[in-house]
Amino acid sequence: MATVKCPKCAAIGAVRNGVINQRQRFRCKTCQYNFTVDKVGKSISTYYVIKALQLYIEGVSFREIERLLGISHVSVMNWVKKYQIKAPENNTYHPTYKILNHKELIDFYSDRKNIEGAGMIVTELGDKFMIIKWERFKE
Repeated sequence: MATVKCPKCAAIGAVRNGVINQRQRFRCKTCQYNFTVDKVGKSISTYYVIKALQLYIEGVSFREIERLLGISHVSVMNWVKKYQIKAPENNTYHPTYKILNHKELIDFYSDRKNIEGAGMIVTELGDKFMIIKWERFKE
């Protein structure tokens, strides 16, 4: 007897009742309801999902997001499709980014030439910060 909670009557204690699609099936001893338990798998924190989508919207490529966050570029592509995210297209600007710790970020902002002539966003990336800067293509 397994200690599985019935989703219908919330009774604890169900018996195994076969396998369907490689998932264990159970039958509740109280209400006779048949059910399967959810597959337990690796899940990625919503923090990383949101961060990956933000980076994508800012113009960072799938492979660069993979290198930055350590999340598969295929997962990022799947999230973009799932949430129907559209990245704005702008051919005259391209994003460049830097990863800095807190002290380096302060030093970056204290130099006036770093913040002139381009759009910029700073986002938290774990214990570091990412600066994304949009610069015009040099022709």
